Amino acid sequence: MMRVKRGMGALSAAVVAAALLPSVAGATTPPLVKAPVAQGYGGAVVSDTVQATQAGLDVLRRGGTAADAAVAVAATLGVTDPNMAGLGGGGYFVHYDAKTRKVSTIDGRETAPRSADANLFINPATGQPYPFADAVTSGLSVGTPGQLAIWERALDRWGRYDLADVLKPAIKVAEQGFPVTPQLRKEIEQNQPRFKQFTSTAKLYLPGGNPPAVGSTLRNPDLANTYREIARDGVDAFYGGKIGRDVANTVQHLPLAADVTVKPPVGKLSVEDLRRYRALDQAPTKVGYRNVEVYGMAPSSSGGTTVGESLNILETTKLGSLNRTQALHYYLEATKLAYADRGRYVGDPKFVTVPTRELLSDSFAAVRACRIDPIRATPAPVAPGNPLDPGQCTPPPPAATPTQENEVHTNHFVVADARGDVVSYTNTLEQVGGSGIVVPGRGFLLNNELTDFNFTPTQGTAPDPNLPAAGKRPRSSMSPTIVLKDGRPWLALGSPGGSTIITTALQIILNRVDFKQSLPDAVAAPRASQRNTPTVTAEPGFITANPGLATYGHKFTEQAEIGAAAALEFLGHDQILAVGEPVRRSGTSAGVAYPAK
Repeated sequence: MMRVKRGMGALSAAVVAAALLPSVAGATTPPLVKAPVAQGYGGAVVSDTVQATQAGLDVLRRGGTAADAAVAVAATLGVTDPNMAGLGGGGYFVHYDAKTRKVSTIDGRETAPRSADANLFINPATGQPYPFADAVTSGLSVGTPGQLAIWERALDRWGRYDLADVLKPAIKVAEQGFPVTPQLRKEIEQNQPRFKQFTSTAKLYLPGGNPPAVGSTLRNPDLANTYREIARDGVDAFYGGKIGRDVANTVQHLPLAADVTVKPPVGKLSVEDLRRYRALDQAPTKVGYRNVEVYGMAPSSSGGTTVGESLNILETTKLGSLNRTQALHYYLEATKLAYADRGRYVGDPKFVTVPTRELLSDSFAAVRACRIDPIRATPAPVAPGNPLDPGQCTPPPPAATPTQENEVHTNHFVVADARGDVVSYTNTLEQVGGSGIVVPGRGFLLNNELTDFNFTPTQGTAPDPNLPAAGKRPRSSMSPTIVLKDGRPWLALGSPGGSTIITTALQIILNRVDFKQSLPDAVAAPRASQRNTPTVTAEPGFITANPGLATYGHKFTEQAEIGAAAALEFLGHDQILAVGEPVRRSGTSAGVAYPAK
């Protein structure tokens, strides 16, 4: 039995009705089968794994809120999608409250240790930056995890149940185990050279020296016990208590194997860093686009500003009146400009002045839009604009210096409940497998999020907003998004994919709004990502389907997959359409509390 938090009162009429649906309406809830699309009522979840989606649906069927279910999903993904997210990482949480009709966000991004400075990734022995791969698989890359702080804050603000209750599904899966999927096996296989360097990681993910076989049962009793300790002692067990001490000790004294072939630098994360960590309540970004309102994540993420600026630029053109090639040309050129501005201006707002309002202004978008040549791609990288003084429409300025993008993978999921509350939540370890370091005896991988900082200045003579500093949050591309139509939720969406997250979220919105695709088609459509680089990263299907873009001067670098989106559409009459990926990342799991007949 789940314990209702004190002061929450009785269930709302809508939730009572949902809880009684199976008996009064003959609805059934068969065991969840992995599928990319589901439609029904009473709430919905789309996540990377069947077990996580099932955990969220079970909480919803017991009258839990979207926030309750989201924490249950995230905790279970820490078990079943361990290379992408978990206790050792962080993320961003976007929430719509049906009662207040307000969108709010929580910034749970990892922070640099108090001892960090701009030279965090400069090798003192050489005076040069560490090679990126060396920095990733090291203690130096580990930021203060924010995941658990998000869970606590979300439940405090919008939950009905205690953290101990919503951790139960994850504890059960970790204890009993789950079948190893081909996707999980592939991720461990790809990381095997790194994982074998650390005794704790090899013990968990390389039993007998090899990745676990597909279909075998993977158990994680250490993580089950860690969750139990948090359930019993609260989040302070992590942020300064025994678990936190284990985290800090692991970062500072790496659990290297006897036959280690690397000498990774140790990290600086301390127990005091953990003790001081806070997830931040934050106002969302908001832009109007056509007939909808798009809410996203403000800095320290660049997702909301870059998606929003791109939409503002594109709104100056009637994409729906153009042929597909022309419309996609404008899409690619708009993101090229927005990414230039992202690199120049967006960082942790506690450390740099981010002109968020100006970046999202229509006047700035109009000046940026006039730089798009309607028949020719502008050579990239292009220079940033000046949102504080946009000026007039003039010819494009000289090219800029390209900015390296190091983000790679995360996971994203969406949740809605019977009340009408909605969550769009992206969480991450950074690389697949994070730093590669499992905390001994604790069962979770640590992040490598600090490699999202720029190792050295990237903006020429202008200040770089994304250099390391003590307590600073590295810039992210995570773009959890909620779209309102007529003041009510219409879409909730997001994706993993590092710096391609922004373009994936944007493409889904354009596909649905401008190109009038169904949501399943909008998610499944081939993707391309222009991030102010000389070539466009694109899936093979996108290149094949759009040969005319080459005549505009667009050049492509092929990538097998971009992103792995999760989305919801609210159809009216309490119906929800839950949509995941049919193919990317071996497909995702969509489910509804009560399927439509």
